Amino acid sequence: MKIIQDFETATDIVPIEVKSAFYLGGHTIKVVFTDGIEQAIDFSVFLSKSLHPSISKYLNEDLFQKFQLVDGNLNWNDYDLIFPIEDLYKGEIS
Repeated sequence: MKIIQDFETATDIVPIEVKSAFYLGGHTIKVVFTDGIEQAIDFSVFLSKSLHPSISKYLNEDLFQKFQLVDGNLNWNDYDLIFPIEDLYKGEIS
């Protein structure tokens, strides 16, 4: 007996990406996603809890606000700091 299952590929699934981001002050960024959802995300708790100098250096607000959008992601200093889209979408940085 031969069982064959033909799966159609879903062509209507669009990945969620960061469409735009705006620095609000302190360590908070307003993130707008491609599906229209918006989150104001405060990164201060994550940054202040980190013991690693490559992360805690972003407690410096001048350095923190120099993020860029790269391929639908928030990115600091050529991938020095980046967060999963799912975490940003939930507004929960841990």
